[in-house]
Amino acid sequence: MAEEKRLIYLDNAATTKTAPEVVEAMLPYFTELYGNPSSVYQFSQKNKEAITAARETIAKSLGANTEEIYFTAGGSESDNWALKAAAEAYKSKGNHIITTKIEHHAVLHTGDWLKKQGCEVTYLDVDENGTVKLEELRKAIRPTTILISVMFANNEIGTIQPIREIGKIAREHGILFHTDAVQAFGQLPIQVDELNIDMLSSSAHKLNGPKGIGFLYIRKGVKIRSFIHGGAQERKRRAGTENVPGIIGYGAAVERAMRTMEERTKKERELRDYLIDRVLREVPYTRLNGHRTNRLPNNANFSFQFVEGESLLIMLDTEGICGSSGSACTSGSLDPSHVLLAIGLPHEIAHGSLRLTLSEETTKEDLDVVVEAIKRIVGRLREMSPLYEDFTRRQ
Repeated sequence: MAEEKRLIYLDNAATTKTAPEVVEAMLPYFTELYGNPSSVYQFSQKNKEAITAARETIAKSLGANTEEIYFTAGGSESDNWALKAAAEAYKSKGNHIITTKIEHHAVLHTGDWLKKQGCEVTYLDVDENGTVKLEELRKAIRPTTILISVMFANNEIGTIQPIREIGKIAREHGILFHTDAVQAFGQLPIQVDELNIDMLSSSAHKLNGPKGIGFLYIRKGVKIRSFIHGGAQERKRRAGTENVPGIIGYGAAVERAMRTMEERTKKERELRDYLIDRVLREVPYTRLNGHRTNRLPNNANFSFQFVEGESLLIMLDTEGICGSSGSACTSGSLDPSHVLLAIGLPHEIAHGSLRLTLSEETTKEDLDVVVEAIKRIVGRLREMSPLYEDFTRRQ
């Protein structure tokens, strides 16, 4: 019987493995401490206290107040809530929202929906590294601008945005500033006051927590109304029985992420740079997408000329290697990544992209196996490409 290949999982931007201590923290809340936190008896009040403790852990990690953390079902809900509720609450001031062309679809599609409701939305261009141009942001501001929403770090190419400067511009103009920090929270230090952030979205499964739980940080004083009606949960702003095990798991994941961040991300950066250097050196006609250094510690995104990304992914999968050609939320789409098109790549090069995102469990030996597989597979795919044949003939 053929030996089963060892799994090399390099798609941690899509989701991460739930850490053992997180699972352990959650388990009692499925079977022993199963009470509804909204009930008045002591059995359920223990769960209410546990939720408060998790909320405190998360708030402390951001330098926020406990009552500024609102639990949601994940990053997409948090993004929807921030944009839709801001548009509703501040419509007497204006109807203009500024975001970027490289946002997650939870922001882009919400922006498109708001346009149909009468909002005006400006989608900013980015430079070739995927960085927002601050001068263009300033020029886009109008008297009717009520919200700026710029992601902290891009989920596909890993580029980190100048969040402090964006927050400062928003504050100077009296405009709300929301950031989708789904990829950044737990990977980068974030203090909401220092960065002038008014709202921030996050999702637990990106930092070794469970799926189906996230939060929206809403600065005290921001006029954001209820997103889900029907109960008094989350201080009457988000109705529905709390996902107690998920919330407990998120608290445990955040505590773990903050404790391990410095050492964990140092290792990831070293391995990321090792991977990038080898691929760029050993695979010709390859480019790195995103900023070379100002990027998420675990993110590497490449485009291979004369290669179809989907074929590369399938062939890597047969060797036990998990990667991505972009956002997991659009993996069923045959269209090239909107992020790669926004940084100026032509369709044919954008189609040949591969995103590899590392974890603390990734080893140098894993990456050696991956690089050798990429060299072999890219070579094989190029041999089958008439475009590559024409190119080499002309050389």
